[in-house]
Amino acid sequence: MRLFGTDGVRGKAGEKLTAFLALRLAMAAGIYFRKNSISNKLIVGKDTRRSGYMIENAIVSGLTAVGFDVRQIGPMPTPTIAFLTEDMRCDGGIMISASHNPYYDNGIKFFDRYGNKLNEEAEKEIEDIYFNDEMIEEYQAQNMNIGKNKRIDDVMGRYIVHIKNSFPKTLTLSGMRIVLDTANGAAYKAAPTVFEELGAEVFVINNEPNGKNINQACGALHPEALGQEVKRLRADIGFAFDGDADRLVVVDENGDIVDGDKLIGALACYLQSKKKLSKNAIVVTVMSNKALEDYLKKRGIKIYRCSVGDKYVLEIMQKEGINFGGEQSGHIIFSDFAKTGDALVSALQVSAMILENNIKASKALNPFDLYPQILYNLKISKKIPLEKIEGYKDFVNNLEKEGIRTLIRYSGTENLLRILLEGKNDKTLQKRVKEAVEFFQSRLNA
Repeated sequence: MRLFGTDGVRGKAGEKLTAFLALRLAMAAGIYFRKNSISNKLIVGKDTRRSGYMIENAIVSGLTAVGFDVRQIGPMPTPTIAFLTEDMRCDGGIMISASHNPYYDNGIKFFDRYGNKLNEEAEKEIEDIYFNDEMIEEYQAQNMNIGKNKRIDDVMGRYIVHIKNSFPKTLTLSGMRIVLDTANGAAYKAAPTVFEELGAEVFVINNEPNGKNINQACGALHPEALGQEVKRLRADIGFAFDGDADRLVVVDENGDIVDGDKLIGALACYLQSKKKLSKNAIVVTVMSNKALEDYLKKRGIKIYRCSVGDKYVLEIMQKEGINFGGEQSGHIIFSDFAKTGDALVSALQVSAMILENNIKASKALNPFDLYPQILYNLKISKKIPLEKIEGYKDFVNNLEKEGIRTLIRYSGTENLLRILLEGKNDKTLQKRVKEAVEFFQSRLNA
């Protein structure tokens, strides 16, 4: 049984992600962090889901049971954990969140002492410890070696100062009307504070979390309401976050949703113009539209592609010495300011670009036309390795011979097959997507 998916451990709270699993996983993580421990402290944060109470208490119990002292900071964006883990000199960090998933799901993400998400090797080691009864028994602390926990309520100020420092000190948001959709999630306090302190006229929607309404018809997954508010209020721009605020979706002054690849392309060129794009290169995933690659190539910017997941984006960025990358879904990494996707950092960089270029968002964030691309999420009953599906290789080869780029993969967290086809002829593409759905439907839902 595998615990870890593409982004930590995730599942339905109380069913897959139980209190028992969280406690034992925390013990395993504590044993893993113990081997390189310096401070004997671990930091734990969460988003606004009801199940966060259950999982947080289980994690604190597991960590203190193996001798760690715990710092609880309550509801905070995922990037806050990444920042504070390093800033507070902790041995590691843990974020309780299922990101953009519905409220009934939850997840656990781990960070090393430098604020980086753990790589697959580290996750595998934690997983091995989890299933090792002897190690779990051996490392349980006793007497005064049992850890203690402390809740800290004033760390948001540190994060806000850090975020504000990512915005050029020569600029002010004074005069800008900005609408924020915090998705009833972890940024419901921090986001408005950051933009207000930088001078913007701020309007906020979906900032009253109740444990159930996180991501519910709002935020980065559902920015339509934000678009309507931007138009109604005649705002300059709108920013939508997901539940843990590591994903950003932008709405321009017309209420139109900005495509993620166009956003990445515009920001890459902005950094290049400021001579702040290291190696004149960026990292994107295999999901990004080839039109982005062609657009940046004309401007001398190289693209590296990686697997889906912001931690894979960051791995290539670190390996190649690149300071900017992201996913079309809205995870954008400015590594000069953050160790993971940070929606607030990204929103401030977008604001700076618009101010410095003195142009409207609709023009600044629409630098090129996309090639037709269709993504279909097929619900499936079983996951068979793609290469073992009869006729799979021939089917994909025939598509590629037509000049259609394909990306077909299973979701790491749901029973879905993601079918992405991209080409230059929209009618042909729609026909081939229909054929692809029928092909996989017959083989994975029989």
